[in-house]
Amino acid sequence: MTRASTRAFLFPGQGSQAVGMGRALAEAFPAARAVFDEVDEALGQNLSTLMFEGPAETLTLTANAQPALMVASLAVLRTLESERGLDLARDAACVAGHSLGEYSALAAAGTLSIADAARLLRIRGEAMQAAVAPGAGAMAALIGPDLATAREIAAEAAEGDVCDVANDNGAGQVVLSGHREAIDRAIALAQGRGVKRAVLLNVSAPFHCALMAPAADAMRAALAEVTLRAPAVPVYANVEAAPLTDPDAIRAALVAQVTGTVRWSESVAAMAAAGVERFHELGAGRVLTGLVKRIAPGTAASAVGTPDDVAAYA
Repeated sequence: MTRASTRAFLFPGQGSQAVGMGRALAEAFPAARAVFDEVDEALGQNLSTLMFEGPAETLTLTANAQPALMVASLAVLRTLESERGLDLARDAACVAGHSLGEYSALAAAGTLSIADAARLLRIRGEAMQAAVAPGAGAMAALIGPDLATAREIAAEAAEGDVCDVANDNGAGQVVLSGHREAIDRAIALAQGRGVKRAVLLNVSAPFHCALMAPAADAMRAALAEVTLRAPAVPVYANVEAAPLTDPDAIRAALVAQVTGTVRWSESVAAMAAAGVERFHELGAGRVLTGLVKRIAPGTAASAVGTPDDVAAYA
């Protein structure tokens, strides 16, 4: 790995959205504004106005939040290309995204067009929301346990229901997903297993668990209709926690991701082991930057989401 290719670019997932995201970038840089316009046209919706002005409860809807986070990330990427001379194929060792951020990573690497990524994420968000009746599912964050302990808690709490590990975010942060009753049992069990905290998450559906099977079917059908190209750089897939470059393997990974565990801790550790020394989180928030600092403390991590961040990017 050359010095120039010791960087990885990361793309955030749901939960990082906030009203106003991307607005300053769009106002300052034509390249960013063009990305918002492209997605507005692809979706037949003024998503950019929703992102810039809200209301928050509409932006947070899964079908809006998913494409919105992607466009915020790609607006940053296009700005870095136009203003700072970024060339992903030259300057990056790899890319990765958390959950829906994997679509952002694939659009960044040229596997998907931005318009196709936006349309797929709209389908994904709607399918995930429709997969489980409101109130029937839940997610909870366990703070403190290792992955093995979290899996034991999930298995014991299931009692015939679904209770899966949805996200392994590293540094003692594991998210469970499944039937509401099973998640409630897991929270109660966690108190006696050395878990520092077990927190019910404010989410609209139980993502990344077996209950999302109908959404996986919907994505299989949608992805079959879209052309995927080989990425300019390897994409570390959530479920595999390994680099993928073959379009057919990427398509299969995106389907598996709907019900599978986001192995974020293993993905970051694998990138660091492969020689990545600096991680740049592109888009809204700094969630992944914080996780990287805990997972791979020997590396550097920074977030790029505002005009000031673009100016500071080196």
